[in-house]
Amino acid sequence: MQRRRSNLPPAMRLLGVLAWAVAAGSALAAEYRTVEAASVLYDAPSQKGTKLFVIRRGTPVEVVVRLEGWSKVRDADGGLAWIEARSLANRRSVLVTAARAVIRQNADESAPVVFEAEKSVSLDYLDTTPGGWVKVRHRDGQTGYVRANQVWGI
Repeated sequence: MQRRRSNLPPAMRLLGVLAWAVAAGSALAAEYRTVEAASVLYDAPSQKGTKLFVIRRGTPVEVVVRLEGWSKVRDADGGLAWIEARSLANRRSVLVTAARAVIRQNADESAPVVFEAEKSVSLDYLDTTPGGWVKVRHRDGQTGYVRANQVWGI
């Protein structure tokens, strides 16, 4: 098969590709889900695939691909693996990536501290607010606001 050559100058073709990428990127929002129960991650979308490891309950993951009852997911470290789709809850959580995340009463640096969470703690995602804040809830029931740059999964 012979490829058609464009009559457009290279700069115009590049602008077209960039415009398409921007439009596609805005239409494709990341989908984050939470692992419902401890589950096996596989290297392929099948229980016959190689078992990689067990992911713990409450871990947030980004769904990259869906395929016949399976989801390819990315974790906070960037690792990719397959998980049975039924193992994913509709609710979302975030994972603390800072050494110690400070959760405040309001979305303001001067607001009182409600609690602190150490790295790798999973928090329920409630909402994203202006100014780079995320409203979260600890499994003990405490709620507050954390800086978006201190968590992964939003």
